[in-house]
Amino acid sequence: MEKDNIAVGLDIGTTKIVAMIGKKNEYGKLEILGIGKSKSLGVARGVVNNITQTIQSIQQAILEAENNSGYKIKDVVVGIAGQHIRSIQHTDYISRNNPEEVIGEKDIQLLIDQVNKLAMLPGEEIIHVLPQEFKIDGQSEIKEPIGMYGGRLESSFHVVVGQASSIRNVGRCIQSSGIELSGLTLEPLASADAVLSQEEKEAGVALIDIGGGTTDLAIFKDGIIRHTAVIPFGGNVITDDIKEGCSIIEKQAELLKIKFGSAWPGENKDNEIVSIPGLRGREPKEISLKNLSKIIHARVVEIIEQVFAEIKAYGHEDPRKKLIAGIVLTGGGAQLKHIKQLVEYITGMDTRIGYPNEHLAGNSSEEISSPLFATAVGLVMNSIENSTQSAVRMEIVNEQPKVVYRNAPPPVQQRYEVEENYVERVETIEEPRETRTNKVEAESTETKIRRSFFDRYVDKIKDFLDNAE
Repeated sequence: MEKDNIAVGLDIGTTKIVAMIGKKNEYGKLEILGIGKSKSLGVARGVVNNITQTIQSIQQAILEAENNSGYKIKDVVVGIAGQHIRSIQHTDYISRNNPEEVIGEKDIQLLIDQVNKLAMLPGEEIIHVLPQEFKIDGQSEIKEPIGMYGGRLESSFHVVVGQASSIRNVGRCIQSSGIELSGLTLEPLASADAVLSQEEKEAGVALIDIGGGTTDLAIFKDGIIRHTAVIPFGGNVITDDIKEGCSIIEKQAELLKIKFGSAWPGENKDNEIVSIPGLRGREPKEISLKNLSKIIHARVVEIIEQVFAEIKAYGHEDPRKKLIAGIVLTGGGAQLKHIKQLVEYITGMDTRIGYPNEHLAGNSSEEISSPLFATAVGLVMNSIENSTQSAVRMEIVNEQPKVVYRNAPPPVQQRYEVEENYVERVETIEEPRETRTNKVEAESTETKIRRSFFDRYVDKIKDFLDNAE
């Protein structure tokens, strides 16, 4: 798989499990090679509650994806979600021993390691530490501190916390399915990568991913993740309400929601009625579409109001935190008729439906471009990004000639670029160690830090699972 730069994302949802195989084509777009779906058994509200059933569902999705693509899946990037996820804002600093030295990656790593030592509630672990903006000796709003001078390095952090046992259960399911866990990504971040543009992230946007068991929220402003939350309600509670309100079985309630459901009762006339077949010779049941919409409307309003409360908690009414790009809806629940209008009515914010087709190759099927697969597409993108960064890091370590620098200014400000057509190798010059370190530091600070931390966390999960054997 590494040879062809194939990447695999695995979305373990409450309703469905999706395994998606893809690679980047020559235009930098994502080409989906195969997709496998299975009904998610053993997962409730984003949390594994039956290991055996979850393993069977994962294996079924993996097998289908392999058959569709012709590739053998060895490792996957998995999305982490569930009602146990919460986020906190934290500010921390370090005092540097030698302010005359430029700030390097080791200083930022030291600061992140300090944040990782924060005391959490029993059973909770920090799973994601995202630096936001840095401050050096009182100078604020610094996005890239590497290469600058200073004695006191301070940063605000977005810290994502989750139940350690829930994450290890996911790791156990992956390992028992016969595949390797190569990375973990918070699902709202994966969905955001798939459906949001950089302009929206800069302007300020709230991504609402309405899944089967949970509704995920990710808020971006100035290109930085500012707030994440997981609401423990999704499309399944709407189906349950229809089942109870109309006295029908769950399968019929789900079909009714998908085919005839609407979040806006005013759209249906009183005389619009759908007939549902009765059970075992019983009379068919007639259901008013207006009543159906009222049931759906009540539950969707509750979900959106909880999400809006999180947006208010972020402080979007502050002019400096204003979300100019409004709201983007994605996930299976975003396909509900008139939900866009209802969200605009409740929040007063501009809203659009988020499709992952911006990053997909032109020949992708309409099914893959659905909001339903936004998280899976984001996980594949994340997997490709991870493998690309690993390859660049390997080239740097092995001193491959592809990584070169040119037109070098004074040492403090040196910048480096990758040239695809560079083939000449200079044998007589051996680079000093500091120069190679500077090359590594040329990557984006935030992306690399997020990656390196997740590498360590995945290793920690693997060690736990190996020792538990």
